[in-house]
Amino acid sequence: MDDSRKKVVLVDDNITNLTVGKNILINYYDIFTVPSGEKLFVLLEKIAPDLILLDIEMPSMNGYEVIKRLKAAEKTADIPVIFLTAKNDSTSELEGLSLGAMDYISKPFSPPLLLKRIALHLLVESQKKKLQDYNNNLQQMVEQKTKTILNLQNAILKTVANMVEHRDEITGGHVERTRDYLAILVEALIKNNLYSREITAWDIDFFLQSSQLHDVGKIAIKDYILLKPGRLTEEEFNEMKNHTIFGVRIIEEIEKDSPESTFLKHAKILAGTHHEKWDGTGYPYGYSKDLIPLEGRLMAIADVYDALISVRPYKKAFSHEEAVKIIVDGKGSHFDPTLIEIFLAIADRFAEVVIKRQNQRG
Repeated sequence: MDDSRKKVVLVDDNITNLTVGKNILINYYDIFTVPSGEKLFVLLEKIAPDLILLDIEMPSMNGYEVIKRLKAAEKTADIPVIFLTAKNDSTSELEGLSLGAMDYISKPFSPPLLLKRIALHLLVESQKKKLQDYNNNLQQMVEQKTKTILNLQNAILKTVANMVEHRDEITGGHVERTRDYLAILVEALIKNNLYSREITAWDIDFFLQSSQLHDVGKIAIKDYILLKPGRLTEEEFNEMKNHTIFGVRIIEEIEKDSPESTFLKHAKILAGTHHEKWDGTGYPYGYSKDLIPLEGRLMAIADVYDALISVRPYKKAFSHEEAVKIIVDGKGSHFDPTLIEIFLAIADRFAEVVIKRQNQRG
């Protein structure tokens, strides 16, 4: 049997019709003949035909019943069916077409017409499959291109974030850890169905990637302030606060030159609002409560926790327990009370992040 030839099944309870049909088609197709709907389904367990020619008037199971069963099964639903009928009324044709038949061919067969109609429908099906394959390949290409762009965006974000960290030598690993903390917090919010309206509007991957730029404004801070081995003066601290404004400006400049800057939306919010406080005493805008975007309220917890457990020239590293207590004490003043309740439930996972990242750094 030639695998390149199309497979056609002819179903008819009339042996003469089966013989005539087979003789017409045998030189062009691999033709299979069965005398009933029941025998058709036995055959379909063994082969996958390209077309079924189906008689309507058969005992036990008529053509309408057969096509209903064909279309109801995933394995056979897409096999094109052409009805064979001696009837010549529009009602019968309409019923068959409504059940999923592609066409009607009248009996007795006209060999040239039968061949032409079959060839036409097989061509249509072939073109449909090619178009589907093309669409599938196109979708894969789009997905691959999207993945490549996302990887490039993430690489750019990571490179810029590393530049910031390399300038600010005392905060090594801060970007990675805060991103991990945020992932834990967002997962807990989703699990507890909190702030779902805001979170469902986010692309979580973009949000977590963008968190790498929350301190990008430190690039614009003078070395003698950023690298000062001691506590900052009030004037120096006020200058340091400007890293939030500088961060927003830097990201806005990147947006101007980027045709696709959706991935920077969260970055700008994070850079500008991660030092705002729930009671309005934060900076740079003095936002309070829900005026602070959720991104900024989340980053405030991640940022402060990491600062507390890290060594600074002006302080020792606090223990995990001490850091958790300080953050909890800031509930309703520094931090969103709802987020602090979530933080309390998953705080131990923050400690696990610190250990994991320390092990990775050796």
